[in-house]
Amino acid sequence: MADWADPGDIAETFGSADLLGNGSDRVVFGIAGNNYRMKCKYHFGATRVYLYIKWIVTNAEYTKLCDVDKQYTVNRY
Repeated sequence: MADWADPGDIAETFGSADLLGNGSDRVVFGIAGNNYRMKCKYHFGATRVYLYIKWIVTNAEYTKLCDVDKQYTVNRY
């Protein structure tokens, strides 16, 4: 069980996690040796933190999204 107080704690727990900036409440995890990227929305509740999977794509597909600045806005892929 993790004891997270803020989004930075997610990144500290998972070394492959990158918090998306730009006022986003999203985190991207590198999975399967960073061959895939999983984007999640996080929500800090009163006693729990919720992670909602938005999409899973290959690293190459994620790079294409980043090239056109869509990593912040795409919720379904």
